[in-house]
Amino acid sequence: MASIVETRELTKRYSSVTALDHLNLAIPEGAIYGFIGPNGAGKTTTMRILTALLKPTYGEAWIAGHEVTRDPKAIRKLVGWMPDNFGVYDNMKAWEYLDFFAASYGVPEARRKQQLDELLALVDLANKRDEYVMGLSRGMKQRLSLARTMAHDPQLLILDEPASGLDPRARIELRELLKELRALGKTIMISSHILTELAEMCTHIGIIEAGRLLVTGEVSQILASLQPHRTIEVQVLADAERAVELLRAVPGVRDVRLQDALQALPQENPLVAEDVDSTSRLSVLPNVLERVAISVDFVGDDRDLSAMLQQLTAAGVPVVHFAGQVSDLEDIFMQVTRGVTQ
Repeated sequence: MASIVETRELTKRYSSVTALDHLNLAIPEGAIYGFIGPNGAGKTTTMRILTALLKPTYGEAWIAGHEVTRDPKAIRKLVGWMPDNFGVYDNMKAWEYLDFFAASYGVPEARRKQQLDELLALVDLANKRDEYVMGLSRGMKQRLSLARTMAHDPQLLILDEPASGLDPRARIELRELLKELRALGKTIMISSHILTELAEMCTHIGIIEAGRLLVTGEVSQILASLQPHRTIEVQVLADAERAVELLRAVPGVRDVRLQDALQALPQENPLVAEDVDSTSRLSVLPNVLERVAISVDFVGDDRDLSAMLQQLTAAGVPVVHFAGQVSDLEDIFMQVTRGVTQ
């Protein structure tokens, strides 16, 4: 897949502080690239260089084949930039705000009239077209600012902490909007130090700490490289020791551990009165089932995983749960970072 963004040895120094340290970055076309790091890691510095707002001390950066420092006008046509302090003009109406920026980018007036309504509809603000910006909620202002970054139809959107300060509903709406923009062919670079904001939408990530890029690539590939073995959780209703013996014989199994027993209560039981508390309920139910959890360290492939479940069921072991424990961005982040600050 071709890269729309590429940097080589990108470095930025401020007297004795190195904000970026020989950054080598590649973002594929059509990706949602999560740029992850703590405050002060170098995320905003990188983004400001890519948007031609800041010159690097050393190194080069390209966007769609244009070198950033040598062709800044082309870069500004290719990139939609949304800073963390996005800024809006309170005394403008929503459509006036977008029209102002579209005109600043040289979009012809005839095109702007149609485009403004399209952008407002895209960010779900069509019903706020004639509202003054000062009357919009923070989430609405955030979406309006995002619409502004697309006023000139850029190939690449660079968004610095776009979900900062939003309530949960607004964050979900923003996440779905970014997915929709990717479906429209946009490449998105989005920074955050809150991993849950990025976990469900990023196709690629880069983790930066103290100006150094620690890891970059597809989320699934990074997970596979950092976690060479998977943990499979199996829960059975009986024959736990037999299940352990069977699991140890499966190709790819490195270790098997018995976990604590779990009480599995039926949702409804006519034998239990409404006013019986949860503690006594366990003692009076004749059909309470006890699950035993088994943890399996596994390095095999999916065929071996399927064989594992087949052997248990073929032997008559009552399996009620069989699933892999999924690692997330927090696991990746904690493995590769050291808590270094500048």
